[in-house]
Amino acid sequence: MRRYRVRLARGAERDLLQLQTFLAERDQTASRRAIKALRAALRVLTTLPFTCRKNEVANDPLLRELLVPFGSAGYVVLFEIENSRTVTILAVRHQREDDYH
Repeated sequence: MRRYRVRLARGAERDLLQLQTFLAERDQTASRRAIKALRAALRVLTTLPFTCRKNEVANDPLLRELLVPFGSAGYVVLFEIENSRTVTILAVRHQREDDYH
């Protein structure tokens, strides 16, 4: 089975830090659980990035979204399949946030 390297764009790193900070200020336990859920979900991208839904806005079959359930909503991870070995996380948002495009 092919293995993809998953890397974070700088914007995605900022998104994750912002999400973690936002939750940690309100609930440390929830913050840890959210990061754990996101890490587990991102592991899917190491082997099965093409199983994630295509981004509806872009006309690019390599731009996709991974839905990560968490609590009553969850997170949306925007990523690009760059080549046969690399997946790049572009943005991470809570489902209730404004658009990330």
